[in-house]
Amino acid sequence: MFKFFKDKIGRWAKKISEGSEVKDLREPEKIVEKKEIPVPMKFNEGMKQFQSDTDKLEDISEEVEEIAKEEPGTRGFFEKVTSRIQKVKISDDDFEIYGEELRMLLLENNVAFEVADKVVAQLEGEIVGKEFLRKEIEAEIRDVLKGIISDILIEPFDIVERIKEKTQDQSKEPFIFLFVGTNGTGKTTTVAKIASFLTKKGFSCVLAAADTFRAASIEQLKYHGKRIDVKVISQDYGADPASVGFDAIQYAKKNFIDCVLIDTAGRMHTSKNLLKEIEKVAKVCKPDLKFFVGESITGNDAVEQVKSFDWAVQIDGIVLTKADIDEKGGTALSLGYVTKKPILFLGTGQEYNKIEVFNKEKFLKELGL
Repeated sequence: MFKFFKDKIGRWAKKISEGSEVKDLREPEKIVEKKEIPVPMKFNEGMKQFQSDTDKLEDISEEVEEIAKEEPGTRGFFEKVTSRIQKVKISDDDFEIYGEELRMLLLENNVAFEVADKVVAQLEGEIVGKEFLRKEIEAEIRDVLKGIISDILIEPFDIVERIKEKTQDQSKEPFIFLFVGTNGTGKTTTVAKIASFLTKKGFSCVLAAADTFRAASIEQLKYHGKRIDVKVISQDYGADPASVGFDAIQYAKKNFIDCVLIDTAGRMHTSKNLLKEIEKVAKVCKPDLKFFVGESITGNDAVEQVKSFDWAVQIDGIVLTKADIDEKGGTALSLGYVTKKPILFLGTGQEYNKIEVFNKEKFLKELGL
């Protein structure tokens, strides 16, 4: 999955360090000529530079040893050393072109425009005007980008610990989950997957079929409940969704069940009247956690969706489905940035065990950072 930074940073770093000609992506015919970084070509100049930089040799001791083993050639020993230790400064002109390329790369990989702008602007502030050893440019750019994106992604909290904190109390109040999102994102299947995940962690669960606007949805959740051996509370088609959720909570209290997972009808994020139904369910059921379920492959559409649902019920976390077929990964960045809420789960297939807790470090690594 993802890896949209893979190899790209290395190519940028190589171009900057070599001072090679760069094609401006905004004007395909325009070539920006970059001045070659001066390298001492004579022995005396090389000796002088070498002596002035002896304090830096510790950083490249391994490279010096490698140079000494090289076959004799036209390039002198000191010239080789000084060319290796010479620093490179990234100019505004350099970054204007590479920054535009980075912005395009982010946009092409489902990163929202406002997020792409933030990443580019922050990277510019971190690297422009600073000097780097030639050999360190790639690592520096990669580390700065990793830090920027890591800050955008909110660290996910431990759901298991949250449940334990509430259910270990003698009052035995159940932990309540509310799932919201638009049609067709795999929300009902995700409810079943998370219920299966929780039962494997030792928690008892009950499902609430609060999507009463589609009879097929009620039957679908019952089917999932039977397969994972979890009770489903439902009412007739057209019933009040909040009433279904309330019944499930009462059943959980009566039977000492740990978790209630409420599935709601998919809502168009542009319809305020439909969103008010979700608000009512949240008000009646008082969920401990409200999850937005969206598709990883949706891209910028998911940004507008999550904004609407967050406005309606103040979501606590995000579940992204179809992550197994997402080769871009930008949706996670965008949703994390606009909501300041964590990605908690990734759906990675159709089976009930194909859901994984979101790991920020793993995600960054898959991006090529």
